[in-house]
Amino acid sequence: MTHILAIDQGTTSTRAILFDKNMKPVASAQEEFRQIFPNSGWVEHDPADLWATTAGTCRAAIERAGLSSREVTAIGITNQRETTIVWNAKTGAPVYNAIVWQDRRTAEYCRSLRDSGQGDMIADRTGLLVDPYFSGTKLRWILENVEGAREAAENGELLFGTVDCYLIWKLTGGKVHATDATNAARTMLYDIRKGRWSSTICELLDIPMEMLPEVKDCAADFGSARADLFGHEIPICGVAGDQQAATVGQACFKPGMLKSTYGTGCFALLNTGETPVVSKNRLLTTIAYQLDGKPTYALEGSIFVAGAVVQWLRDGLQIIKDAAATQALAMEADDNQDVILVPAFVGLGAPYWNPDCRGAVFGLTRGSGPAEMARAALQSVGFQTRDLLDAMSADWQVDGVQPTLRVDGGMSANDFAMQFLSDIIAAPVDRPKVLETTALGAAWLAGMHVGLYPDQETFAKGWALDKQFTPDMKEDQRKAKYAGWKKAIDATMSV
Repeated sequence: MTHILAIDQGTTSTRAILFDKNMKPVASAQEEFRQIFPNSGWVEHDPADLWATTAGTCRAAIERAGLSSREVTAIGITNQRETTIVWNAKTGAPVYNAIVWQDRRTAEYCRSLRDSGQGDMIADRTGLLVDPYFSGTKLRWILENVEGAREAAENGELLFGTVDCYLIWKLTGGKVHATDATNAARTMLYDIRKGRWSSTICELLDIPMEMLPEVKDCAADFGSARADLFGHEIPICGVAGDQQAATVGQACFKPGMLKSTYGTGCFALLNTGETPVVSKNRLLTTIAYQLDGKPTYALEGSIFVAGAVVQWLRDGLQIIKDAAATQALAMEADDNQDVILVPAFVGLGAPYWNPDCRGAVFGLTRGSGPAEMARAALQSVGFQTRDLLDAMSADWQVDGVQPTLRVDGGMSANDFAMQFLSDIIAAPVDRPKVLETTALGAAWLAGMHVGLYPDQETFAKGWALDKQFTPDMKEDQRKAKYAGWKKAIDATMSV
């Protein structure tokens, strides 16, 4: 028993990665699944797809590694956060599709909460802004709009969970209904200071608390995957939302350490230590990880569209065949053109939090083509990250502590995008040798819990740099480019 199986259930695909006793990946499997868009601004997944791809990739990874399930010590789970599932407590049948974190259908209800003065109370307890992004209003929507759901929930027949919670329930054959503190902290229902579900907010949103899962540490006993799935029972011992798992995988254990993950969206987390920092710049206060009952807090900035803008170039505009093509294409762009793309396909996240605006392109000329669009798409990620880091710097300044930016996720492999990021933020950007830090974080939590992997300090010493990007842009050019971005943002939000 010398391997850890990490389940990385993401927004567009599910992956399973097996790590050996030295925390090195030895085999993996990945499978994409269907994205469902019933209406403008609505995004859903079929929970059956999430489960089927999870079970399937786990089996495939174990097979590809040439292992038996008896050689797998434990399972760690990391997942797309905020995505909301409600299912029958007896049958496991979902009452509705999973409503994805990107979904904006509850924007009007969130506006009514803010207008009625509830925003400050919710922010004080949860660290979150009132926004459709989070799970609470999605759960309320299901109860209000799915026939029979409200009555069934009040009768104790329905369970709520984020994706990790649903997978735990399925893996354990319905024996465990639990989540971890990082996922609970993203629901807009969890008091991050008191470490419990908020009865006040649940009452406000008319959510029966009996639906809610037990909240555990990130490294804890979450039951065991049943034997009929993989041939042998495997304990589930680590759980964290994807961005928190990446924070762990990047070994950002000290206050001032900062990571930015570039997946479908972009999420930057700044470790602020034992004390939750209240943002004055519309960032989120959240739990970075919780071990031994003790939460470590973070400031978070969330960008809704990062890697998804590359998918749009591929699937929407059809100007590239695969994501890797963007780097070469962007380098062919005309330097005399300054096309700016604001990818507000589902609104803008931090620090703007505007759910209603939509994407826009500025600076087009008759000569603008695929190369200019590719460059603008990659640069939009750097611009949005600059927005987040500026807000973080204004919220959290400690003498003698210089934030260190570590990047990961699929887009971090793009040298053009990472060089522009370094240029626009005027700071070094460190890319680790192991880019799969999200899965690594989940694996370390599980492996550490069962004694296979080392403690925090030893784990942190093993972090290894692949490449550092340093600024290579003149200050006047940096200022001009960022000023153009801010103008584009203002224009996009004014429509």
